[in-house]
Amino acid sequence: MNKFNAKKIIISGIIFDSKKEGLYYLKLLMLKKANKESERVINIALQPRFDIIINGKKIGFYKADFKVTYADKHTEIIDIKGLKKGSAYQLFRLKKKLVEALYNIEIIEK
Repeated sequence: MNKFNAKKIIISGIIFDSKKEGLYYLKLLMLKKANKESERVINIALQPRFDIIINGKKIGFYKADFKVTYADKHTEIIDIKGLKKGSAYQLFRLKKKLVEALYNIEIIEK
Protein backbone atom coordinates (compact mmCIF):
# COMPACT_ATOMS: atom_id res chain seq x y z
CA MET A 1 0.00 0.00 0.00
CA ASN A 2 1.18 3.51 -0.68
CA LYS A 3 0.19 6.85 0.78
CA PHE A 4 -2.80 7.10 -1.59
CA ASN A 5 -4.06 3.59 -0.71
CA ALA A 6 -3.35 2.42 -4.26
CA LYS A 7 -2.50 -1.26 -4.47
CA LYS A 8 0.48 -2.33 -6.55
CA ILE A 9 -0.28 -4.81 -9.32
CA ILE A 10 2.00 -7.08 -11.35
CA ILE A 11 1.32 -7.55 -15.06
CA SER A 12 3.70 -9.54 -17.28
CA GLY A 13 6.32 -9.35 -14.53
CA ILE A 14 6.10 -5.54 -14.34
CA ILE A 15 5.10 -3.89 -11.06
CA PHE A 16 2.69 -0.99 -11.46
CA ASP A 17 1.93 1.47 -8.65
CA SER A 18 -1.84 1.10 -9.08
CA LYS A 19 -4.46 -1.09 -10.66
CA LYS A 20 -5.51 1.86 -12.84
CA GLU A 21 -1.97 2.19 -14.21
CA GLY A 22 -1.72 -1.56 -14.84
CA LEU A 23 -5.04 -1.66 -16.65
CA TYR A 24 -3.96 1.26 -18.84
CA TYR A 25 -0.82 -0.71 -19.75
CA LEU A 26 -3.02 -3.64 -20.83
CA LYS A 27 -5.03 -1.25 -23.01
CA LEU A 28 -1.81 -0.04 -24.65
CA LEU A 29 -0.77 -3.65 -25.31
CA MET A 30 -4.12 -4.26 -27.02
CA LEU A 31 -3.59 -1.18 -29.17
CA LYS A 32 -0.50 -2.84 -30.66
CA LYS A 33 -2.99 -4.73 -32.83
CA ALA A 34 -5.08 -1.72 -33.91
CA ASN A 35 -5.67 -1.29 -37.64
CA LYS A 36 -5.49 2.50 -37.82
CA GLU A 37 -1.93 3.90 -37.81
CA SER A 38 -2.98 6.75 -35.52
CA GLU A 39 -4.19 4.22 -32.92
CA ARG A 40 -1.64 1.41 -33.36
CA VAL A 41 1.01 1.44 -30.64
CA ILE A 42 4.52 0.47 -31.74
CA ASN A 43 6.47 1.28 -28.57
CA ILE A 44 5.68 1.69 -24.87
CA ALA A 45 8.36 3.21 -22.65
CA LEU A 46 7.71 2.85 -18.93
CA GLN A 47 8.49 5.72 -16.56
CA PRO A 48 10.35 8.04 -18.93
CA ARG A 49 12.42 10.54 -16.95
CA PHE A 50 12.64 14.25 -17.67
CA ASP A 51 15.28 16.31 -15.88
CA ILE A 52 14.20 19.81 -14.87
CA ILE A 53 17.21 22.03 -15.57
CA ILE A 54 16.87 25.82 -15.51
CA ASN A 55 19.76 28.19 -16.19
CA GLY A 56 22.16 25.25 -16.00
CA LYS A 57 20.95 24.20 -12.54
CA LYS A 58 19.23 20.89 -11.96
CA ILE A 59 16.04 21.64 -10.03
CA GLY A 60 14.70 18.09 -9.98
CA PHE A 61 13.11 15.55 -12.28
CA TYR A 62 9.74 14.23 -13.35
CA LYS A 63 8.83 10.65 -14.23
CA ALA A 64 5.75 10.05 -16.33
CA ASP A 65 4.02 6.68 -16.37
CA PHE A 66 4.25 6.04 -20.12
CA LYS A 67 5.75 7.39 -23.32
CA VAL A 68 3.78 5.86 -26.17
CA THR A 69 4.82 5.91 -29.83
CA TYR A 70 2.21 5.22 -32.49
CA ALA A 71 2.57 3.83 -36.02
CA ASP A 72 1.97 7.28 -37.52
CA LYS A 73 5.06 8.46 -35.53
CA HIS A 74 3.26 10.69 -33.01
CA THR A 75 4.06 10.20 -29.34
CA GLU A 76 2.17 10.79 -26.12
CA ILE A 77 3.48 11.29 -22.61
CA ILE A 78 0.88 9.89 -20.21
CA ASP A 79 0.50 10.12 -16.45
CA ILE A 80 -2.17 8.04 -14.73
CA LYS A 81 -3.73 9.87 -11.79
CA GLY A 82 -6.20 8.58 -9.26
CA LEU A 83 -6.45 11.07 -6.43
CA LYS A 84 -6.36 14.61 -7.79
CA LYS A 85 -6.01 16.62 -4.60
CA GLY A 86 -3.51 17.38 -1.91
CA SER A 87 0.09 18.54 -1.91
CA ALA A 88 1.39 15.59 -3.96
CA TYR A 89 -1.02 16.47 -6.77
CA GLN A 90 -0.05 20.14 -6.57
CA LEU A 91 3.63 19.18 -6.87
CA PHE A 92 2.78 17.01 -9.89
CA ARG A 93 0.97 19.95 -11.54
CA LEU A 94 4.01 22.21 -11.03
CA LYS A 95 6.44 19.63 -12.41
CA LYS A 96 4.08 18.95 -15.32
CA LYS A 97 4.03 22.64 -16.28
CA LEU A 98 7.82 22.94 -16.00
CA VAL A 99 8.46 19.84 -18.13
CA GLU A 100 5.89 20.89 -20.74
CA ALA A 101 7.58 24.30 -21.04
CA LEU A 102 11.16 22.97 -21.05
CA TYR A 103 10.60 20.13 -23.51
CA ASN A 104 7.80 21.66 -25.59
CA ILE A 105 5.57 18.63 -25.01
CA GLU A 106 2.12 17.92 -23.63
CA ILE A 107 1.63 15.54 -20.71
CA ILE A 108 -1.76 13.84 -20.80
CA GLU A 109 -3.44 13.06 -17.49
CA LYS A 110 -5.64 9.97 -17.45
